[in-house]
Amino acid sequence: MDGAETSYGAVWGNLSLRHRPADGDVEIIARVAVGDEDALEKVYARFGNSLFRYLLTLTSDRRLAEEILQDTLVAVWRGANTYRGRSSVKTWIFGIARRQAHNALRRNRLPLAAEEKLAALPAAEPGPEESLLVGADRGELAKNVGHLSPVHREVLALIFFHGLSYGETAEVLGVKIGTVKSRLSNAKKALRKTLQDPKEK
Repeated sequence: MDGAETSYGAVWGNLSLRHRPADGDVEIIARVAVGDEDALEKVYARFGNSLFRYLLTLTSDRRLAEEILQDTLVAVWRGANTYRGRSSVKTWIFGIARRQAHNALRRNRLPLAAEEKLAALPAAEPGPEESLLVGADRGELAKNVGHLSPVHREVLALIFFHGLSYGETAEVLGVKIGTVKSRLSNAKKALRKTLQDPKEK
């Protein structure tokens, strides 16, 4: 027990002060890093549903999405000691999930899914950047998202449905914030166009 506590203290001490004071998720990850299985269960309880819904935007195979979620949790278990708090735990875990998904899709030579699955996602509280989409019917919006390119579908899902900021989305996708803004802007324009003119579908 003493050794585990010492290791935990070392992991906690290595985390960036940026997230340490207020982010309870960081402490959970620090516990995972020293082999606390209860902490991993807390990670699943905290992020499992959101991760699964996100993975359904990347693959049309529900079973594969479940497998990728399990792979993600294994990767979190094995890599928790590499987390340094430079980003939120949510961003870090979504990045892991995305890498696991793309690896699985490449192995299985599967395409990204159309976004009918977004119809089942719970609505997020809209921020100013989503104001153009607020008035749209939920089902109609989900239907039209399926007409977007994969990169536009994904950026819309991360920001609009999962509540990530531009910076967090950029980190998950491995692109610059300007690229995120551009993709989101183009996605909104395409959505607005199809919502206003059914012939564009």
